[in-house]
Amino acid sequence: MSQHTAVLLLGSNIGNTKNNIDEALEAIAQEHTILKKSEYLISEPVEFVSSNIFCNIATIIQTDLSPVQLLDYVKKIEINMGRKNDSKVTKIYTDRIIDIDIVKFNELKFLSERLEIPHKRHLNERKFSKILLKDII
Repeated sequence: MSQHTAVLLLGSNIGNTKNNIDEALEAIAQEHTILKKSEYLISEPVEFVSSNIFCNIATIIQTDLSPVQLLDYVKKIEINMGRKNDSKVTKIYTDRIIDIDIVKFNELKFLSERLEIPHKRHLNERKFSKILLKDII
């Protein structure tokens, strides 16, 4: 099996946000190698209004999964942790217990209905993302 390098961004703005991120990282580490993590960053919600602030982190992992398999894996973590709405499906951003986005996967360019790699909004538009990614890339 070939190993791939993926960059993930995790965020939470419900409950104990740092613990939510740590729990998601533990789930990721069960089947993938975490190579690097950024510091935690507190940020305001982006593209929707909420009184709940976000805790965010970026991480680089090593995986033998394909991009779509990795997407399925992180979506399963989100559901297992209690996330009910997927903004990619609903087209509406809401508060969330955990959000895990694939930002990069090797140097792959990939586009489907469910996944875009690289994740252009995180790389180019969202200030909090650029701060986190600068910390690890």
